[in-house]
Amino acid sequence: MSEIDARAVVASSARLGRDVRIGAFAVVGEEVELGDGCMLHAHAAVRGPARLGKGNVVHPFCSVGGDPQDLTHKGERTELVVGDENVFHEFVTVNRGTAKGGGVTRIGSHNLFMAYTHVAHDCVIGDYTVFTNGATLAGHVTVEDWAVVGAFCPVHQFCRIGKHSYIAANTVITQDVPPFSKVVAPRETKCYGVNSVGLERRGFTKDRIQAIEKAFRLLLRSKLNTTQAVEKMKAELNGSVDVAELIRFIETAERGLTK
Repeated sequence: MSEIDARAVVASSARLGRDVRIGAFAVVGEEVELGDGCMLHAHAAVRGPARLGKGNVVHPFCSVGGDPQDLTHKGERTELVVGDENVFHEFVTVNRGTAKGGGVTRIGSHNLFMAYTHVAHDCVIGDYTVFTNGATLAGHVTVEDWAVVGAFCPVHQFCRIGKHSYIAANTVITQDVPPFSKVVAPRETKCYGVNSVGLERRGFTKDRIQAIEKAFRLLLRSKLNTTQAVEKMKAELNGSVDVAELIRFIETAERGLTK
């Protein structure tokens, strides 16, 4: 039996399957179909025309089935078609298709859309994909089964993301991504020394900061490798509790050290 909060708004033309749950202040628009076992959390919105299969979960402040963000869209009847058991997390936006793009945005089954991801008009998404926080698809993008789109990755319109591919965070995609591949943008993340201003604000004395700065000079500018730099810190700066903390951190690092 379905559970619909009295504060929810459900359009008269909406069609609800069995055991649908709709939370407070959620909105189910005209021509929306929700399959068995779907759940809309509080403040979620599904606009139509849209068809969602079984067991889909829409978290608070999602907008699923909204108008396409395309200047050529003039209110034509377009739709969103979604498969089964997808999860749309907070602030996800999914747009319907456009007339020029075929009129339909399609999403398969068992996909995970983390917070703030966006699926634009006329996209086609397969099954078992993962969209990490802030991943953004422009219009007409195809994402094949089992692909992973990393955090804050924008994907240019009409691109294709192949099966089982992995796109690392902050990578801009302007061309097709081959199936089975790993794609990452070139990046240089460096350590530029001591956060002296922050340490001063936290009450560190000049002597403490100077000891830390000497340790970082050994680590970053001495042309010693990390192990050699640590050994020299131990020999030359043995009296500093802050340097001891730095050494402890370095020696327990499991993912390498940003230098």
